Amino acid sequence: MALYSQTSATLKIIALNKKIRAICGGTSASKTISILLYLIARAQTDTDTTLTSVVSESIPHLKRGALRDFKNIMQGHGYWKEALWNATDSIYTFETGSKIEFFSADNPDKLRGGRRDRLFLNEANNMSMEVFDQLEVRTKEFVFMDWNPSHEYFFYTDILNKREDVQFITLTYKDNEALSPEIVSSIETRKGNKGWWQVYGLGQLGDVDGKIYKDWEIIETIPHEARLERYGMDFGYSNDPTSIVAIYKYNGGFILDEITFQKGLSNKQIADILNNQPKSLVIADSAEPKSIDEIKSYGVSILPAIKGQGSVNQGIQFVQDQRISITKRSLNIIKEYRNYLWKTDRDGKILNVPESGFDHSMDAIRYGLDSYKPKIQRSEPLKQPVISHK
Repeated sequence: MALYSQTSATLKIIALNKKIRAICGGTSASKTISILLYLIARAQTDTDTTLTSVVSESIPHLKRGALRDFKNIMQGHGYWKEALWNATDSIYTFETGSKIEFFSADNPDKLRGGRRDRLFLNEANNMSMEVFDQLEVRTKEFVFMDWNPSHEYFFYTDILNKREDVQFITLTYKDNEALSPEIVSSIETRKGNKGWWQVYGLGQLGDVDGKIYKDWEIIETIPHEARLERYGMDFGYSNDPTSIVAIYKYNGGFILDEITFQKGLSNKQIADILNNQPKSLVIADSAEPKSIDEIKSYGVSILPAIKGQGSVNQGIQFVQDQRISITKRSLNIIKEYRNYLWKTDRDGKILNVPESGFDHSMDAIRYGLDSYKPKIQRSEPLKQPVISHK
């Protein structure tokens, strides 16, 4: 397990000393890691016992984000002791008696519960002002907040420049000297994508008008009455993940549920995943006909998406016109939905072309929903596949 070294990001975060410590920034800026390193160091050296709460928007986000990072840091440095971890309540008790607890912002009992000494709102831009108010007023020492500035939220409108106890800093990948040259190069190759670069390269507030999809609802789970209609699939392998999304019809709209989002999957592994799901037609990226044929040979009902001139924008328009919900566990769909932007030119003018990077699940969704477009919009109608079995 790798050690986490001190970086410029760490030093800038340590220097903050007001109650509200707000850190926005771009990709790979070490915001979350640096904050957790600081909170762990404080808990390990407390002379009086303290309680720190780390809060994210949902349990899935916690498990895939701050909680996983916390465990990696503790184990990587040799601090972790299994006997001190309460897995039921997600609380780690240090030898000093201080505790760090993890819970989600959608837990009303926790929001209105007891007091704490320190608070970390991870990806605070995905929470509400009410969540902030409920937790901040019950926090004694300080509140950390971090986020990628992909859209304006309550910090900018209701906290910044309205309170005297606020410090606000911006971090970028350049503040994280621990990054490998390969990651730095990957980030800097995207300088030409102005909208992406503004948010994820420079850590500056993005233009909300450049967001492609809006007003999708995040829901707890799939209602019993919902009907599975399709799977949408976008192929990936070494550099990009394969994304498979289940599409349900419910109450005049569609519900999206993430099945997989993973690199390095062979066609046989993809077929195994699909064959272990409830049966339904799969609509996949037509750019890989050989892969589609192989997956079909394993007994999967699969068809290529129909493409043609203008098909991407037509598909986006059709998706925009639908009422869409996403299950809370679909973390990669949620992330891409929030960061799926139109490209902009050098003058900031929005172009009618989606930016790459946060488009894997978005493409899978578009392929799956394409089959619902009126046939007059297509170059040809869908045909039922011939399934061969081996």
